[in-house]
Amino acid sequence: QVHLVESGGGLVQAGGSLRLSCAFSGTFLITDAMAWYRQAPGKQRDVVASVTRSGSTNYADHVKDRFTISRDNAKNTMYLQMNSLRPEDAAVYYCNSLPRMMINGAAYWGQGTQVSVSS
Repeated sequence: QVHLVESGGGLVQAGGSLRLSCAFSGTFLITDAMAWYRQAPGKQRDVVASVTRSGSTNYADHVKDRFTISRDNAKNTMYLQMNSLRPEDAAVYYCNSLPRMMINGAAYWGQGTQVSVSS
């Protein structure tokens, strides 16, 4: 079984900060890389940042130096600290393994958390 719960989204002014959390369980516990994805209206869902079990990280160019991904393996939780938010960062943010978890041929996703940024 698998389970993902994203939280921490909200409405923030441009230049503000938010911290997202992702609690994961089940098969996710044995995966190495976890990632944050985001999807804005009318756009595809893309990887924002990823982190391995050992702490190695990667970031999409448009969030480098503004976002920080981390994970607490003991708590089975992953975080995304987002600073200097821009209106174009507004999206629904999802966590998942990297590559994303597939169950019976379909991608598994949690409910996501909405991030809104006002200009």
